Amino acid sequence: MEIKEKYYLAPSDPGVYLMKDIRGRIIYVGKARNLKKRLASYFIKESGHDPKTTLLIKNIVDFDIIITSTENEALILESTLIKKHKPKYNIFLKDGKNYPCFRIDLMQNYPVLQVVRKIKNDGAVYFGPYSSGNNIKTVLRQVNKIFKLRKCRDNTFNNRSRPCMQFQIKACLGPCCNNVPVIVYKKIVDDVTLFLKGRAPNLIKNLRQEMAQEAENEQFEKAAQIRDTIFAIERSLEQQIAVSADMMDRDVVACAKSDQGRAVVTLLFVRSGYVVGTEHHSFDVELNLNVFNSENSGSDTARIIEAFLKQYYQVSESQTHHKLTEQNCQTSKNQNYQTTRFIPSQILVAEDFEDRNLLEDTLSSAKDRKVNILVPEKGEKRRIVEMAINNAERELQSVISRNSESRETLSTLQKLLDMENYPERIECFDNSNIAGTDPVSSMVVFINGEPAKSLYRKFIIRDVQGHDDYAYMTEVLTRRFKRYNKQSNSSSNKQYKSNSNKKSDTDKIDKVDKSLVSFPDLLIVDGGKGQLAMATAVLAELELTSSGLKERIKVIGLAKKDSEKGELYDKVYVQGRSNPLNMTQSSQSIKALYILQRLRDEAHRFAITFQRQRRAKRAETSFLEGITGIGKKRKAMLLAHFKGLTAMKKATVEEIAALPSMSYGSADALVKAILARSTT
Repeated sequence: MEIKEKYYLAPSDPGVYLMKDIRGRIIYVGKARNLKKRLASYFIKESGHDPKTTLLIKNIVDFDIIITSTENEALILESTLIKKHKPKYNIFLKDGKNYPCFRIDLMQNYPVLQVVRKIKNDGAVYFGPYSSGNNIKTVLRQVNKIFKLRKCRDNTFNNRSRPCMQFQIKACLGPCCNNVPVIVYKKIVDDVTLFLKGRAPNLIKNLRQEMAQEAENEQFEKAAQIRDTIFAIERSLEQQIAVSADMMDRDVVACAKSDQGRAVVTLLFVRSGYVVGTEHHSFDVELNLNVFNSENSGSDTARIIEAFLKQYYQVSESQTHHKLTEQNCQTSKNQNYQTTRFIPSQILVAEDFEDRNLLEDTLSSAKDRKVNILVPEKGEKRRIVEMAINNAERELQSVISRNSESRETLSTLQKLLDMENYPERIECFDNSNIAGTDPVSSMVVFINGEPAKSLYRKFIIRDVQGHDDYAYMTEVLTRRFKRYNKQSNSSSNKQYKSNSNKKSDTDKIDKVDKSLVSFPDLLIVDGGKGQLAMATAVLAELELTSSGLKERIKVIGLAKKDSEKGELYDKVYVQGRSNPLNMTQSSQSIKALYILQRLRDEAHRFAITFQRQRRAKRAETSFLEGITGIGKKRKAMLLAHFKGLTAMKKATVEEIAALPSMSYGSADALVKAILARSTT
């Protein structure tokens, strides 16, 4: 069926459309209130398109549509499909992680403050989110220093026979072994709750009253302890920036864009009137046509903000979800949408955008209370927005400067290595083993001089016995480039049926490994002339010369300097040259060498980390063999259920005994063995 014929059959309902190229790959996802009217702008409108939309239309050979009941559903589905398919012409928010929160279970008599990244519907209270792991660790250190909450995990707490060091240094009341009244501990939990909610002034007021009362009762030691707590809280407040007096939670979003097609979205986290974190997201918007779609109104930066917000809050359809309240994160149910992100009551944006009201309704439904997306023009709120704009502009200039410097360094590297192509994609391989046991290899990828961690890959050495570094590298490179041929053929031959079935479009899993469908411009092996010759031989054996790709890939060996011989820099070996290349001609060439060293060090770190994980996993398996009542079948079942010793440590005797084929006696022996292992 011709694409225009398919267009004429399109309905006028709300929904999502998926544009596909000649290989059947989804290259653009969009949503529309009226699918027929929106598709007409692509297939009926002959002229008036901007260059980017024209480029998209030239690449479209097919499309699918998914009809939804409402425009809200279309908005959610569009965001879900963009995350799944990562279309070439959509803005894609790469950082999809959940930000850390604090969790405290008020249903326990002696709860512990935990750092978690997933919100569960378990009745606990959650505080956050925090913009980075460093921020939440700083707050956790403050809490542990000021308040005497226990620090141990539940499993350790339930099985401890004597207080730990935290009790000895008076950083914990020791409820594991001491008779601590629940009401006393609950008072500490209430103080921690006020502190984490940002109500420190109220907490200080309460503590001053307690201090005065203790002094009046001539309990001067207790009064002095409360005084020290007040001082510690006041010092923590001095480190925070107050931006509003109404004590509200807000997210503030602004965008800055350069003429070169680079954009930065800055997000300020305001909690209880204080700025608690800043986050920057950088985008290359030159080809992201959802930003420049002529059907959307508003400036470029407004469209970028709109695309960012639709993905950032990760709203999806569900029967139940976990909602975060204004001051803390609490669980609640909603029959329409869910999100694992914190949604504040107010979101301030620098510019208005087309779907603001629609997004407000969707977020309100997910939060189960009204969410306002405001575009302040004056007053205190506008001042906060201006702060976000200034941060975005400063970060944009920093990004442009870093990119420019990186581009210059990579161009120097291209000249030094006499490369035909600019080294946009660089791959580096390294091996790791201990006396030939648990051998592994790593592949790290840098794109434009920066790590592309989603493209890193790990390899377990399968076909080599004992220690043989050359054989390890031969096996890994062979597997990597053989996989390329398979993945490339799979990707090019894969055809997608054109239909509007919702399940087939949303539930397909693209099994092509995206890290292996592209060749590197530069391939680095850790080692000298021997490793270089081996890598070259592997490429020749795979007959890559037939397609000219051997000439396209520059292969080098990077050997460490020999300090005993007075060498100051690592050595770079290239084909056709017996001596190492001179990489110290200028400061710029030394920077180029540092990029190569950075790749090698990253590959080394990645390989060693993986090798340690393999070794630890083997040690866990051997640990289970010595426990009474744990045979081969039970060991396999436990490892399959818990995925390792870390999760097993958190389980109670009752939880383990409830597993298939486990008895209470065997579970008790296992828990005791784990506890003994932890304390040694």
